[in-house]
Amino acid sequence: MSPRPYNLGKRTAQIEQSRRQVLDAARALLGQADTYTGFTVDAVAKRADVARATVYYQFGSKTGLLEAVCDDLGAAGGLSELLNAFTNPEPSAALAEFIACFARFWQADRPAMRRLRALAALDSDVHAVISARDERRGEGLAVLADRFTDADEASRHDNLDSRVRVLLALTSFETFDTLVGRDENLLDAVPVITGLATAALTNRHLSASGGSDTKHSA
Repeated sequence: MSPRPYNLGKRTAQIEQSRRQVLDAARALLGQADTYTGFTVDAVAKRADVARATVYYQFGSKTGLLEAVCDDLGAAGGLSELLNAFTNPEPSAALAEFIACFARFWQADRPAMRRLRALAALDSDVHAVISARDERRGEGLAVLADRFTDADEASRHDNLDSRVRVLLALTSFETFDTLVGRDENLLDAVPVITGLATAALTNRHLSASGGSDTKHSA
């Protein structure tokens, strides 16, 4: 009998183990207080005890590694459960589920998440990855916010845009992190943020002109 299937399975297991080592090392490195300028492929490889080439083989680039770290955080935080929000027919309940889901996601590895988002202000690679994911969060919020908008409302799309920007700020990691304090569970902030988000969507004073002013002042 050929040993090839066994060897192939063993090789696959080794690759998966190596990948897991690198992801764990990346998250651990992000969780350290002195990593704002020290998150590099070399640093991750050293922490994972693998060759630098192994990181590039597994992830292709630093951006690929960052994408994989974010995906790993998403899996740990149950981000796949966002589907429940979009399949819930009741607008308020759908919004509440979306917010709770992101609370669980942000909470999954809070030290790593805090430093990953702080790094976005200093590192262009991190900024690109985080900005793209924030944009996707905004797209999801736009779908949910549209359910709160009257079909005959004047300036419908402008109003929706301004409300989505408010929701994007309310559901950010930074808002959750600030509201509950450093050592409390981010899920504790869900009722407050849900209330504020609902108010933003039902408050007709968030007008198109208000949205325009916000854009010009940014």
